Parts: sequence; structure tokens; C-alpha cells
Amino acid sequence: MAEMTMIQAIHDAMRQEMERDERVIVLGEDVGKNGGVFRATDGLFEQFGEARVFDTPLAESGIVGTSIGLAVNGFRPVAEIQFLGFVYQAMDQLAAQAARLRFRSAGRFTCPLVVRSPYGGGVRTPELHSDALEGLFAHSPGLKIVMPSNAYDAKGLLISAIRDEDPVLFLEPMKLYRAFRMEVPEEPYEIPLGKARIVKEGEDVTVISWGASVPLVAKVAEEMKEKVDIEVIDLRSLQPLDWDTIYSSVSKTGRVMIVHEAVKTNGFGAEIAALISERALFSLSAPIVRITGYDTPYPVPSVEDDWLPNAARMIEGVQTLMRY
Repeated sequence: MAEMTMIQAIHDAMRQEMERDERVIVLGEDVGKNGGVFRATDGLFEQFGEARVFDTPLAESGIVGTSIGLAVNGFRPVAEIQFLGFVYQAMDQLAAQAARLRFRSAGRFTCPLVVRSPYGGGVRTPELHSDALEGLFAHSPGLKIVMPSNAYDAKGLLISAIRDEDPVLFLEPMKLYRAFRMEVPEEPYEIPLGKARIVKEGEDVTVISWGASVPLVAKVAEEMKEKVDIEVIDLRSLQPLDWDTIYSSVSKTGRVMIVHEAVKTNGFGAEIAALISERALFSLSAPIVRITGYDTPYPVPSVEDDWLPNAARMIEGVQTLMRY
């Protein structure tokens, strides 16, 4: 085992997959000699050369479009979008092209493409650098969406994403890139896409979250453990979704809170709430609570701590559930 930050684990996953499979290539803005805006690709250019690690023009649509063509023709591209707020430029390529390729070709073609991108707030970035847009892409059948919350999961999930035959949007919470270290196996390993992790078992309330919010949710659950026994679920991936783990927990606790950074209206939390209502309504003892970003564009840095889900709002949400 080695002690790694999340960004080191992501780098390790890409390096080991490039060593294992010469079809794996890395492309994006400044990912070559510069090593990436967050240093995720640091040293890959020197190790693998310009034929497998190369810079692109500042054109997100071109990055993803080129990657789709490479994927269809036998490569396994790992493309980087520097910040998720810039991905609007590549919406057509991701949602209308990559996601539909298997369906459109009746299975004759697949698109083994990974698009990596940092997302999320809490680091005082300017406009369009902090948006959490997973809900937009969860509405595109054919596209897998993965959002790790720690270094161990980031490495195992990214390796699985690179080996997957279908396009994967791999969203990395930049607030957690260097937030803490943890033990990560030095050898390659896979974590299955679509398998959630129970962070903490509990009997009173189920809290469902993913990505950057998970460590804070776990901290709140620990702080409240003398009064409320909270079960914390880290979904890890939104598509595919681990419904079995959600259902098992909801059936046990009967109370559900969903926490995510994206805005509330039409966020992915609404989809989870709808699924629970459709399939597990009679397990509920209280209305489902959502703690999310507010329904505005991501705010200026001076107020983002109030805009993001925070401990005070989570505690109030749990107390609301327990009053029923």
C-alpha cells in the first residue's frame, strides 16, 4: 500500500493502464509537457511520448469529437476537459454522438472513451469552474457517469472506466484532489461501475450522496451518532445506479436525505427521490429531504460556503426527518 492523494491515485491509474495497454492515449489542453492544470498527467508525456500524450487546441468539442473517432477506430482515449463548466461546448459530441453510438449502430460499434473533468466548488474559482452538471448527462442514455469521493475509489473506478467498452464521464471533485491521503494499492485494481459503497451503517436515517459531498456527510453522521444512527451511502456512479443498495437501506431506515452540490430543481437527487417513491413508498416514514445547491448559477466565492450543502443544513435536514 502507498499513501496517496486523489490526484496521485488518478495519475497512477492512467500511468498503469497506459503501461498495460498501448491503445490507451491521453489528450486535452495542457496535458502534455505541462502535465495538466492540476498535474494529473504530470510525467506521462516524458514516459509515453507525444504519440500517446498530446495537447489539443482550446476547443472542447474538438477534444471529445476527436476522441470519439479514435475510440471507434481501436484506441482507448482518456480526454481531459479542464473544468466541467466548459463541457457545454462538447454537449453534442457527448450526448448526441458518443452516448448513442452503440444504440445507433445496433451494437456494431462501441465507444470506449473516458472524459475526465474536475468539478465542484469550495476552492474559490471564478465563474464556470465550479459547476456540478452531472444531472445534464444523466439524462443521456448510453453515457456512464462516475464520481469518486476518495483516492482509493478514484483509482479503481478510473481503471474500470478505461477498460469499459462504452463512454464514461469521470467527474473528479477538485476540492478533494489534495484534501487528504489514504492507503491505495500500488498494483492495478478495478472497482465495478454501478456498485455503491456503504460508508457507515445505521438504523435511523439513510443519507445518499456522491462525489465532493461524501466526506462532509460522513463527518456529520459521526458527529450526530449519539442521537441519530445515520447510514451513509456513496453512490460512486450515477449511471449505472446501484438501486439494490438504495432499496435495502431505505427499507431498513424508512427516512431518506439526499445530498449533492448541483442545483436542486431537476438535479439527480430528484430522480432518486422519484425512484424511491415508485418502488419503496410504503417503506417511508417521512417525506424525502434534499440538501443541495440553490437554484441559481454558481455564486461568487464570497458566498459559496453558504450556497453549498454544509453541516448546518444537513443537521437540520436530519432533525426534520426525525420529527416524523
